Amino acid sequence: MASIDKRSDGKYRARWREYPGGPQKTRHFSRKIDAQSFLDGVRGDLVRGVYLDPTGARTLFRAYAESWRAAQVHRPTTANQVESYLRLHAYPTLGDRQLGSVRRSEVQGWVKLLEGRLAPGSVELVYRWVATVFKAAVDDRLIAASPCVRIALPKRPYAEVVPLSVAEVEAMAAAVPDRYRALIVFAAGMGLRQGECFGLTVDRVDFLRRTVRVDRQLLGAPGGIPEFGPPKSTSGFRTVPMPAVVASTLSEHLARYGTGRAGLVFTNRAVAPMRRNTAGEMWHRAATKAGLPKWATFHDLRHFYASLLIARGCSVKAIQRRLGHQSAMETLDTYGHLWPDSEDETRDAVDHVLASLVAAG
Repeated sequence: MASIDKRSDGKYRARWREYPGGPQKTRHFSRKIDAQSFLDGVRGDLVRGVYLDPTGARTLFRAYAESWRAAQVHRPTTANQVESYLRLHAYPTLGDRQLGSVRRSEVQGWVKLLEGRLAPGSVELVYRWVATVFKAAVDDRLIAASPCVRIALPKRPYAEVVPLSVAEVEAMAAAVPDRYRALIVFAAGMGLRQGECFGLTVDRVDFLRRTVRVDRQLLGAPGGIPEFGPPKSTSGFRTVPMPAVVASTLSEHLARYGTGRAGLVFTNRAVAPMRRNTAGEMWHRAATKAGLPKWATFHDLRHFYASLLIARGCSVKAIQRRLGHQSAMETLDTYGHLWPDSEDETRDAVDHVLASLVAAG
């Protein structure tokens, strides 16, 4: 796997392969003893599993990131996000830099630059993808360590979920075009994510048992053909009880508008799959007409659903299952402030147990 030969110019060429059948690597030395010492080091590193490609650190970040990206098994939406974030926010600063030349302080400076242009959550997402690329370069033995360590990210401002009121949801249902009224009622009454609502097909609706099976979401519709993918996480696979008002509204909607390709329940005016951008525009127009707060988005219908369950005394575990959260902690972190405060119950519990201390005193 390794050898030394003398060139016509008097220099010594060290040859080696990182693995049997792999591409041959070469490096030149003025003295044979230096070439031999180098190869001895290469052999030792290969045996210990710490070998680094001498040329790997000179690979440009953009070139490596693109080859890494092409090899990933991502959902189309995730793949589009990675491509966009790297192209718009990482490549202008890091794209033409060699992997081994990027210092931690430079990554921190780049994050600071992003902070002036993007929201904290977006900065974190862009940084996470860049850090993932550098980690992959370490795993591929191109660089010894990643510069993405101890990077201070901008803090997200804490904002408690403020659910829409019943009157606001009713106003929204009245403000959207008739074709989309059932979509608003369904989202508010079932708590599904937007992609799960858009990907609902009639075969997932059981009107007899009044349930909806959630096992996929709409990722896109290239050429008008719906493309489905799994829910956000494994806990997203769930069966959600369907209230009578939702079942009735859905039944009327199907009788009036029918289904689209693959049995899609909700479609646009052209009976094509719903698209996030056009749905967002429709929502904005209707929300303005309905007088909703400017911060309100389609996702707030999911928050509304959660707030209803909490108000009716449903347990954390039940709400976790309905929403498809990965853990009860996620549910509590998002909606814990909406549970009724039990100050009086807390006082009574302590007084009941420790009342004897007062009597003894």
